[in-house]
Amino acid sequence: MTDTSPSRTRAALELLAAPVIAFGSKAMLDPFMWKFSGPVSLLIVLTVATHYLRHRGESWAQLGLRSPGGWKSTLLVLPQTLLAIISILGTGVLIATLGDTLGLWDTSVVPEGVEARWGNIQGNLPVYLMWMAIVWTSAAFGEEMFFRAVLITRAERAFRGLPFAPGLAVLTAALIFGTGHFYYQGMRGLIVTGMIGVALGLLYLVYKRNLWPLILAHGLVDSLAMTALYQDADW
Repeated sequence: MTDTSPSRTRAALELLAAPVIAFGSKAMLDPFMWKFSGPVSLLIVLTVATHYLRHRGESWAQLGLRSPGGWKSTLLVLPQTLLAIISILGTGVLIATLGDTLGLWDTSVVPEGVEARWGNIQGNLPVYLMWMAIVWTSAAFGEEMFFRAVLITRAERAFRGLPFAPGLAVLTAALIFGTGHFYYQGMRGLIVTGMIGVALGLLYLVYKRNLWPLILAHGLVDSLAMTALYQDADW
């Protein structure tokens, strides 16, 4: 029996509105700041989300941005972060290799959007430091707060009463996460990033909605990627 309560309807509208605001604001910013439209639009949607959560009597702490709560929980953050790093790298390599094997893409070819966005980072310390700041604010904190905390919790409420509601919520958030990377990584980025989103979404549930291991893992992996680009190393 499905749940048709007003709370479920509201959650469905929230689930629809969140990516519309994110992608809509990005589309408006693209002509002016293509390289940075993603991070800026994410800041916009998180600002809206913060005010909306406050209006609804909710907080980011309830969604996972909270203190671990004790020394045992704090110590668990390290292995949880390590598992998240392994999940990101393992999923990324596995899906990228599988797509290459199936002829869906060529992993030896850098997507044009990636080159256009980060082509000037090699050996350029100011640009590298700027992107590292964006990594830890927009990607690590911003993407985990939006694509995991906001979207999964809203999707779970929207799918309440349906079989496998948590799994459907993770898949929905992952699809939106992958779509958010399509504009500069193409279909390869959508699929690979989407599957990484599945892995991180599952960990979000397994970790009882604790965002910190995911934030740390996301930031560290992206920092490694930026450092590889800066040093012109294979990645």
